[in-house]
Amino acid sequence: MNARAVLADVSRLGPFFAVTTGSAEVPDAGWRPMLDLRTDPAPLRDRIAHVRGVLGGPDRQDVDDRVAASIAFQGIAALVVSAPFAAAVLHGVLPQLTPRALYWRATESGPWPLWCPEPDAVPVPDVTAAAAALVPALLDEHLEPLVTAVRAQVPVAERVLWGNAASAVASAKRLVVAQRPEAAERAAAVAQRLLAAGRFAGTGELLPPVDPDRLWSFRRRSCCLYYRVPGGGLCGDCVLQARAERA
Repeated sequence: MNARAVLADVSRLGPFFAVTTGSAEVPDAGWRPMLDLRTDPAPLRDRIAHVRGVLGGPDRQDVDDRVAASIAFQGIAALVVSAPFAAAVLHGVLPQLTPRALYWRATESGPWPLWCPEPDAVPVPDVTAAAAALVPALLDEHLEPLVTAVRAQVPVAERVLWGNAASAVASAKRLVVAQRPEAAERAAAVAQRLLAAGRFAGTGELLPPVDPDRLWSFRRRSCCLYYRVPGGGLCGDCVLQARAERA
């Protein structure tokens, strides 16, 4: 199966897994490479402002910049992580969605659509190869520069942002397993190795599984700050959940 077919298949898992391919889209129709997010401050500034407005609701309640930056980052991190993870788990290949090759386009609602006109892929036939390839592809190429770019806009703690990124990996694993249960063991093994690597290491712990998870569930050691949003609460993997359960 070629990279286009792989990405078409994993796109069926949900909007955060969707990557359009082919030449039907053109870069000058609002599409910009992911690379621009680290060189031009305007797109991230606009996205954070957009998220702040959405979180404030129709009454335009005040939302802390750090909360908006955290949630905006988490959405982008989920986009960056989900399709490559699913492709490596389900098809044994890693599409080369580099910051130069992967394009995004701003939208009024929902996650940014992604597009890669001519994707290549490399084989990752086993768990070790998949994790070893995902670490530089995700952490080094995308997430590390994105953390730096977000923090240049808003002084949100690195610990929060890396916890968000780790949560995106665990969420991708959970969604893959829920829809493709036959891949549960490989998905859990790849995610476990990924979460033990680089800046992901120490961001959380693996606990006995809670439905719809299989094999393990992830609990982070930080909080995305969503509880500070008017009407917000605690996410299922939040460190504050443990404290709430003990109270």
